[in-house]
Amino acid sequence: MNEFDFIESLRSQANSRKHSTRVLTGIGDDASIISQSPGRDLIVTTDLLIEGVDFHRNATPGALLGHKALAVSLSDVAAMGARPFWSFLAIGLSREEWSTTFKDEFYEGFFALADHFGVTLAGGDISESRQGIIIDSIVLGEVASGAAVKRSTARPGDQIYVTGTLGGAAAGLKLIELGARVSEPGAVATGPSERTDDDAIQTLLVRQLRPQPRVGWGIVLGEQQLASAMIDLSDGLSSDLNHLCKESNVGAVIDAAAIPLDEDVRHLCGRRALDPLALALHGGEDFELLFTVAPENVTRLPKKVDGAAICRIGEITDQMGSVKITEQNHVWDLRPGGFEHFPS
Repeated sequence: MNEFDFIESLRSQANSRKHSTRVLTGIGDDASIISQSPGRDLIVTTDLLIEGVDFHRNATPGALLGHKALAVSLSDVAAMGARPFWSFLAIGLSREEWSTTFKDEFYEGFFALADHFGVTLAGGDISESRQGIIIDSIVLGEVASGAAVKRSTARPGDQIYVTGTLGGAAAGLKLIELGARVSEPGAVATGPSERTDDDAIQTLLVRQLRPQPRVGWGIVLGEQQLASAMIDLSDGLSSDLNHLCKESNVGAVIDAAAIPLDEDVRHLCGRRALDPLALALHGGEDFELLFTVAPENVTRLPKKVDGAAICRIGEITDQMGSVKITEQNHVWDLRPGGFEHFPS
């Protein structure tokens, strides 16, 4: 039984003994939807970050880890089309780590991102850990009643879009595993003609260590009722598109040439054994948004939100369970290839 099979079994058990009619959507989406008050629904998500599994301590400055701890949960709330408001954060640290400046740097990074999006730290917990750093991040947001965007509402004919570019975070992780380390902030050249391999490496490391959740896009897509379904790209495009199609009982066809590949991965590919398309499809942790749009709403989409553009990469089909990718005249099944904690 892999991670997702086990989650599905928990979902069945939870639904069979549901005690609260206010839980509108529980296990099975980026976040839960709870009826809060007349006209408002509460969006709740939680994420674990475990040292040695989700991050390498010797490659992750405290401030960047604090940023990421909040960012991954903000991304889930964005995928529901909601506005984030409150956060709860629990962290376990060793006694050795406690005696350093790590905890102060961690919360400095956390609060910087929280302040940017107007999120209040409303509580949490701190404990001693004897197995490395353990972080549990909870974020709550709100939407108008019935306005949350779910994974289960894509329809045949809907157009498939992604925000930003893909593959950069996975490339950054590979570089970390090869020994690369992030340098001082602001050391990366911005002009295309000035950029070196080292600049590209630093940008990719930051892409992995300091993801930018697409909160603005989530709010626009949700509040303007533009997205018919949505999911955030945490496990990888191949896995997350399959998740969305499974929940919606639909299929999909995407065009490999339309996938927005990270330019720094393109810059380094070949010289450092990085395959841009494979990283974009299966790498994960880009924390971009994958969403579907009904044809009649396509012209209403903005070009950019908060500086992030979108790309149309395919279309939803009525072939339930059939997720395909095309490249010129070739068509093949796009099977889930993203990260799993407990692969079968």
